[in-house]
This record gives sequence, structure tokens and C-alpha cells, in this order.
Amino acid sequence: MARAERIFGVREVTRLLGLTAKRAAQLRRLGVLSAGGGHTFRDLVAIRVAGALLDSGATVRQIRQALEALRRQEPGSDSPLAETRLVVEGQRVLAQTDRVRFDPRTGQTVLALDVGGLEKEAAATLTMGLVRPLAPPAAQAEMWFERASQWDGDPAHWEDAIEAYQSVVAVDPNYAAAWNNVGLLHHRMGHYTEAQEAYEAALRADPKCAEAAYNLGSLFEDLGELPGAIRHYRMALELSPDYADAHFNLAGVLGKSGRNREAGDHWRRYLQLDAGSPWARIARSHLELVDDE
Repeated sequence: MARAERIFGVREVTRLLGLTAKRAAQLRRLGVLSAGGGHTFRDLVAIRVAGALLDSGATVRQIRQALEALRRQEPGSDSPLAETRLVVEGQRVLAQTDRVRFDPRTGQTVLALDVGGLEKEAAATLTMGLVRPLAPPAAQAEMWFERASQWDGDPAHWEDAIEAYQSVVAVDPNYAAAWNNVGLLHHRMGHYTEAQEAYEAALRADPKCAEAAYNLGSLFEDLGELPGAIRHYRMALELSPDYADAHFNLAGVLGKSGRNREAGDHWRRYLQLDAGSPWARIARSHLELVDDE
């Protein structure tokens, strides 16, 4: 069976790579971070490379020039930043691929990028949004749910996990956790219509399932449908007022919608709930912009 490819939304990319508001804006100018839609792991590598270059002192203009030169040298390359080794040396951005090494003007060489850590960090996010019920309603449903739970963390078995979760809801159509997790797996693979249908089935089965409301908000955000994202993040917070991730994501979407004052309230609440998280720095960077305004 072919390995499913995971698709990362902007909110996941932001968290995985610790993107501040300023850095995200720079990456969008470079064209490596999209405002909506999905990113593959290959895209994550390219974004991390671009971020590392910016951290090293390269300007957006320098990186753009390097990318243009790479595309001229390797016209068949789909993602130059993910396929090259790049570094800043003085005022130059140097690049090397398996077939060519160069400075956009003089031609030089550089070091390799280690993506092993990024793979581990990406894998660690797989549990976000999943639901594990305390008491499955039927023995047969429990068996299928347990089997699906063994597979849903491994992209090589996501199709198997979906089939197992579907066996759960065939036994018990009101098993909200299984519907939610089916939706999350489809969501990860970029099957957005199927994901939405499953999340909505979860909410019909259990109108108090805050995770399903949150996941619907994430789905609409990935699709660029900000009003729908706001509506469902707010629903998740009505069901679970201290849902830190919902505050984080709602703040981000409100900011994108130009509603910075409202966003500031949720950035502050997120920091109250999860000040020690790796993403608190992101929240603070956005809050500084709101306070400056």
C-alpha cells in the first residue's frame, strides 16, 4: 500500500517552525508559505531553510535572487529550497544541489541541512485533535476502535485506520470519537470534503464534542474560509472555555481578518493558559503587534 502523504495547514506550519508574525510575513513574500491550502513535508523543509537563511542575516531579496538563479540552473526543480544546501556567507547566499553548486553571482559551496529533527517534531503533532473515549459503547466497536488507534499515528496505515474507524461507526453510528478521528485522518491527507463530513457527523453524534468543533475550525482555516473558522473555534470555546489551542487558532484567524483587538484578547488568554509552551513566543510576537497598534 502506498504511504499517505501528510498535508500541513498554515496553523501547523506556524507551530512546528515557531513562526513569528514578522517571519511569517517574510516567508509569504518569498512565496514559500501560502496564506491558505496545504503544505507537504517537502514544503516544511523549504520553509525551514528559508527561515534559517533569514536567521543567518540574509535578506528576502537575497534569498529571492538565489531562488531565481536555482530555477535557471535547475528548471525541472519543483522545490529548490528543499533540494539544495544553502548558507549565508558574508553578503552572499550560497547554494549546492547534487548536480550543481553556485553563488548566484560567483559560484560557491555550503553545508547540508538536517531534517531529522523536523520529521520527529512533525510526527509529534499527530495526536493533536484526536479523541480517545473513556468508555466505548460496545465490545465490537471497542475492538475496531483499539485497532484503529494502533494505526492512526502511522501514515503508512492511515487508510487502514480509516477503514477500522468506519467499522466502529457501522456498529455504532453515534460514536463521535470515531467520526472525529476519521475526519482528522482525511484532513491530514488533504481530503477536505470527507473530513468535513466526518467532523459534522461527530458533532451530530455528540454536540458537546469540542474537538470536532475545533477540527472544523482548523479545516475551514486551511481552506481560507475565515468566517467558518471563526464560528467553529468559538463553538469549541463555548464547549470548552479553557481550550488553549482554540484560543491560539482563533486569535490567528481574527488577526488575518483585521480584527486585531479581538485577537489580542485570545492571545492573552492563550498565554494565561499555556505560557510555558513552545508556541508562547509566537503568541507574544502577535500580541506585541496588537499592542503597538
